[in-house]
Amino acid sequence: MFKIFKKKTELEKLQSEYEKLMKDYHSLSKSDRAASDKAYAEADEILKKMDALQ
Repeated sequence: MFKIFKKKTELEKLQSEYEKLMKDYHSLSKSDRAASDKAYAEADEILKKMDALQ
């Protein structure tokens, strides 16, 4: 009913962080390859945590 009072689950938090990192990865891939690779590595770690939770 009131979504403002509903807290995010751990999986939802990880998913939003993963999406943010993948957007950063995509935008950085055109300009800074090292930062892009770092963002992708962090996103990959989050994906592994998401798989472990499921």
